[in-house]
Amino acid sequence: MENHKKERIVILGAGFAGLKLARELQKSDYQIYLIDKHNYHQFQPLLYQVATARLEPSSVSFPLRRIFQNHKNVHIRLGKIQEIDLEHKQIKADHFSVNYDKLVIALGCETNYFGNAQLEKYSMPMKSSQEALALRNRILLTFEHTFCAPKEDHEAMMNFVVVGAGPTGVELSGALAEMKKYILPKDYPDMDFSQLKIHLVEGADATLPAMSDNAQKYSEKYLKELGVEVHLNKMVKSYDGRTLVFNDDSLMETGNVIWAAGVKGIRIPGIPDDVIVRGNRITVDRFNRVVGLEDVFAIGDIAYMETEKYPQGHPQLANVATNQALQLGKNLIHQQKGKQMIPFEYINKGTMATVGKRKAVVDLPRWKFQGRFAWLTWMVVHFWLILNVRNKLIIFINWISDYFNNDSTLRIIMRAHYSKAKLNLPVGNREPGHVQPEDQKPLKSVNLDQ
Repeated sequence: MENHKKERIVILGAGFAGLKLARELQKSDYQIYLIDKHNYHQFQPLLYQVATARLEPSSVSFPLRRIFQNHKNVHIRLGKIQEIDLEHKQIKADHFSVNYDKLVIALGCETNYFGNAQLEKYSMPMKSSQEALALRNRILLTFEHTFCAPKEDHEAMMNFVVVGAGPTGVELSGALAEMKKYILPKDYPDMDFSQLKIHLVEGADATLPAMSDNAQKYSEKYLKELGVEVHLNKMVKSYDGRTLVFNDDSLMETGNVIWAAGVKGIRIPGIPDDVIVRGNRITVDRFNRVVGLEDVFAIGDIAYMETEKYPQGHPQLANVATNQALQLGKNLIHQQKGKQMIPFEYINKGTMATVGKRKAVVDLPRWKFQGRFAWLTWMVVHFWLILNVRNKLIIFINWISDYFNNDSTLRIIMRAHYSKAKLNLPVGNREPGHVQPEDQKPLKSVNLDQ
């Protein structure tokens, strides 16, 4: 039975920030509710490897209930947030509501199409495990369908365009280029892959524009060595599913546009407009308290905090998110014990990106390097950040196999049958495995405190 006398913290989102905060507080005297639309945490830096069939989604996804099995004060709830009722201190999700004493918003970001409805409709995003798996299906189906397509459609089908040359775009482009070089000719010996072109489009004048000149120089060099066609100072104007139009009115025929050009915070009804800034980020003070709101905090990508070192806010990186969560967790424990809270100060430990096998760039505060050692550094860091031993082992085996064989066995086209997975039960009739007929009442909203 849950102890309702404990002060309750509701955390919205189980990304890097939300998960880290819940783990920091799991042994505290707080009652924790962790709410997410998924029942797992996903390790986003490796989603591009899911999309290019190097890893399975389960390798980079971690069930939340498994993580907190031994901590009875952490309660997992699955749902999509509909509204925050600040007056009554209540969270309303799609089929339940829950009251809070303190609220932490850690919902992160979603793909930003900058208001372009065409791009949102026709391009492929890659911000979640489902999107990465859908992209993998799309890539593999393209080659399967090319056999049956008229020759006049081949150019469009064999042009892959990645928009955005940040770490995600660079890493995905490099992985696609390696697929073209090492894997696809073996899988499709009767197809001419000299026609397959991988384009990386960036509006700035360099790849990895947020990293050092050294990282920009070598990332572009490595991409070109792999055969990626890099288009700088070029922005997308429109895309109708077939023709990509750039800001200089040049055209490109393509059936595959992957959008990695920007993110924006996830808006929640109930948060006042005056605390929302550019990119839908929420303004917070040095303690991650939402400005002007009582007992409401925001951490991670969705939080906008101005400091002397970061007058335009912190970069939207996993390291920032986890450090904010760590500091907030300590502050909430201090607050409960009547101690003084400590302001957040971000210490940049470095950034990195991999382009391909033995090709990566690393920016440390006092040292910039690239090549084989940078690639090994990238692998060690990402391997260390994986949550559990089982996933570490699976990823290690896949990486070793890929390194020596330049191949993988994960190129399976797997499409879910969503109609069979849909749950549509009335309250009080939730037997496991029972699928509600469509003519019966849908799942009602319940208050978890009642």
